[in-house]
Amino acid sequence: MQVILLERVAKLGQMGEVVNVKDGYARNFLLPQGKALRANETNIKSFEARKAQLEAVNLETRKEAESVGEKLDGQSFVVIRSASESGALYGSVSGRDVAEAATAAGFTVARSQIVQEKPIKDLGLHAVSIVLHPEVTVEVTVNVARSVEEAELQASGKSIRELAAEAEAEAESELAQVLSEVGAAASEEL
Repeated sequence: MQVILLERVAKLGQMGEVVNVKDGYARNFLLPQGKALRANETNIKSFEARKAQLEAVNLETRKEAESVGEKLDGQSFVVIRSASESGALYGSVSGRDVAEAATAAGFTVARSQIVQEKPIKDLGLHAVSIVLHPEVTVEVTVNVARSVEEAELQASGKSIRELAAEAEAEAESELAQVLSEVGAAASEEL
C-alpha cells in the first residue's frame, strides 16, 4: 500500500514522502496513529494544501522536544529492585519502570518513548534511549540497585561484584589474622 507520511517515521522516510509499506503496517499502525494517509489523488492534494501547517507544527514540537532533551540528556535515574547475591534481578526493569523513575524525578516521559535493546536483568548502570520526537533521541542512565546506598556506590563507579569481592577479601584477611593470633597464643602456651 502506498501512503504519504505526515511526519518522519524511523527507517521509513521523511514527512511528505510517498512510500510503499505492507498493508497491515499501514492499517494497524501508520493510519490509526495519524502518521500517514493513503496515497490517492484527494489525499495528495489535501496534504499539499496542509504541508506548510504540518511543517510548522513539526518544527514547533521538535524545538520543544529539543529543549526537554537538553535537560533530560545524561540524567541518571535510580530503580530499586530485589536481586540475588550475584546481582541477578528477580524479574527485570522494563520501559514502564524507567518511565516511572523519570516521572518521579520531575520529567514527563511516556513508556512508549523508552527504547531498550533488551530488558535489564541485573544490577548496575544501564544506558537507555528516550525518543522525545522522531528527530530527537536522548540517552539516560538507569542505576538498578537493591538499596539507595548501593545505588550511590554504583554511581561513584564501584560495581556490586567489586564490593562483594572486597568484602570477601576483607573477611578472609580478618580470619587469617585471628587464626594467626590463635596459633601464636597456642604456641606460647606450649
